[in-house]
Amino acid sequence: MEARDKQVLRSLRLELGAEVLVEGLVLQYLYQEGVLTESHVQEIKAQTTGLRKTMLLLDILPSRGPKAFDAFLDSLQEFPWVREKLEKAREEAIPELHAVANFSLPRELSLLTLL
Repeated sequence: MEARDKQVLRSLRLELGAEVLVEGLVLQYLYQEGVLTESHVQEIKAQTTGLRKTMLLLDILPSRGPKAFDAFLDSLQEFPWVREKLEKAREEAIPELHAVANFSLPRELSLLTLL
């Protein structure tokens, strides 16, 4: 998962915990797409509250490969307002990352690092 997507999940963690119920389509879709293993699904289902289930999913997703964020977005069919919020946060994160990536040091500072 890209750093930008990890940051989006982190920044919206509490909101996602309050709004997303991972039982049902979300878990099954992520399992179907190979983002979650059967073990992940069982571990999430074993949690005692909806909030704990969602938080565990949010802990697991960042380590599940490059397609995990997009699959998570696709799994939110029952929660279109949450999907829209995630997509908006993702779009807003792009300019910030480009600004950091395109940042360059003044020539004098660059030369100092070479010394």
